[in-house]
Amino acid sequence: MATRPENQAPPEIFYNDSEARKYTTSSRIIEIQAKLAERALELLALPDDGIPKLLLDIGCGSGLSGETISENGHHWIGLDISSSMLDIALEREVDGDLLLSDIGQGLCLRPGTVDGAISISAIQWLCNADKSCNEPRLRLKAFFGTLYRCLSRGARAVLQLYPESPAQLEMITAAAMRTGFSGGLVVDFPHSTRAKKYFLCLICGPPSVNTTLPKAKGEQGGSETDESSGDEENSAVGFSERRRPRKKLRVSKKGQRS
Repeated sequence: MATRPENQAPPEIFYNDSEARKYTTSSRIIEIQAKLAERALELLALPDDGIPKLLLDIGCGSGLSGETISENGHHWIGLDISSSMLDIALEREVDGDLLLSDIGQGLCLRPGTVDGAISISAIQWLCNADKSCNEPRLRLKAFFGTLYRCLSRGARAVLQLYPESPAQLEMITAAAMRTGFSGGLVVDFPHSTRAKKYFLCLICGPPSVNTTLPKAKGEQGGSETDESSGDEENSAVGFSERRRPRKKLRVSKKGQRS
């Protein structure tokens, strides 16, 4: 099995000029990115009112997923830590505004200004302690906290990711919940080893009465491949409670709680 890219080097080093160009010119990757971005926009469930929305493309790379946003008539801001990837995006003259950004340090955007966000194959990089100063839980906290603040109330974020393990997926999901997001996890083709895709679907604020998770693809055992593992019982798991540590009661000298 090939070593996962995030286990080889930090993203700004792994995606150097050579790797970034190879990534962008691969017909297979171009097709996969387009499909994943289209699915993320579908799960984003933007209102069909004919008004273009301002979206974030988190970990935009060379703009492959951003092109899908443009094709759907929306504006976007792309953030990526790899300057080589962003240089290629500029060469390709993508329509989005590009920012060199380490999302693990937080998103430097004005509160409530963004109508939605997507991310393709990027969030799992935050879980790697590839530097002595990088603590995954703190980086996840900074990312989800600032993402929550920059989204307008009720807006959604759909983050497609490749978790390395159930524990890593739980760490990411828990970080989002503690920030205040509601929503849940949608797993397309849950019984397929190769086609299974994880989408963390987040809503900025508490869930409304009519808010339900979209139905995942392949829930009835359908698969895009011949391999099937059958290791997922549920393909859509929601969460709604905001998990925060309970405050400790302070006891005054007279023994009264305060």
